[in-house]
Amino acid sequence: MAQQPLSDKAREAEGLSQAEGIAMALAVGWLIAVGLFFWILPPEQPEGAPFDSLRFILMLIAIFMPVGLIWVAAVAARSARIMREESFRVQAAIDGMRQTYLAQAQKAHAEPAVEKHLEAIAQSAKNTETAVSRFASRREVSRIIVPRAAPQTPSDQPALALGTSQEELAPPLESVDLIRALNFPDDEHDMDGFAALRRSLQDRPTRKLVQAAQDVLTLLSQDGIYMDDLRPEPVSAEIWRRFAHGERGRSMDTLGAVRDRAALSLAAGRMREDTIFRDAVHHFLRHFDQLLITFEAEATDTDLLELAETRTARAFMLLGRATGTFD
Repeated sequence: MAQQPLSDKAREAEGLSQAEGIAMALAVGWLIAVGLFFWILPPEQPEGAPFDSLRFILMLIAIFMPVGLIWVAAVAARSARIMREESFRVQAAIDGMRQTYLAQAQKAHAEPAVEKHLEAIAQSAKNTETAVSRFASRREVSRIIVPRAAPQTPSDQPALALGTSQEELAPPLESVDLIRALNFPDDEHDMDGFAALRRSLQDRPTRKLVQAAQDVLTLLSQDGIYMDDLRPEPVSAEIWRRFAHGERGRSMDTLGAVRDRAALSLAAGRMREDTIFRDAVHHFLRHFDQLLITFEAEATDTDLLELAETRTARAFMLLGRATGTFD
């Protein structure tokens, strides 16, 4: 079925097109009209008069020039149609080459990125598990030191085992750790980055945002979009504060500081076609908004500007513009 349009165009190119048929009809009609005109109109030149060559030439021009103009127009229309079809074929070939290149690039970049991402998650989970086990050991020691109450008789009412969660016992997350965690470790040697990420995972809102950011960054890397390649325009701390206070619309357009057309086009196209990607993006944007509200209340202008430089904030700028959040 895909070859049928091409064969139709080939047959049309070999035969007469619609424009050429119209040109032939006009030419024949014109010749018939001129023939009837000269057949009906009596000759003005008397018999025996010398032959007037100038008049004869003018008659030929008057008869055949319109026919020539008609066919010139028909040939021009045919040439334009052929050029238009060739341009469509060239565009289709370019699109096919582009899709092939993108597929190869995705395959080349996605596998190392996914492996690196999994290694980072495994290392982070291992570090967190170690910290939790140490914390649990300290709790066991303290429980041994604290004098135990006298045992209750069976008739006594049993006490409720209401423990304190690890999140409640963890110290408040400092802004420097939050910013460093949202930027993610640069490599396996970034010990400060891993330490900040480990501390951030003990804070529930930050942990949700970090996990959501990891998901969207991994999905974006499948399309060859990496936050380190983006160069967002500077955004003032006042714009971030106004956005955190709930202001939306055109006034927040500068917050979508990532204007890379290729990245925006790929992200917007995947938003329309990939349901999993669309859900992950909305989940990430929602958690970023929630954390920004609490962070802005105590953050300085310098903190907000440093937050804007993180990989998570760049993903927010890119996906916010792709989804029309700043329109």
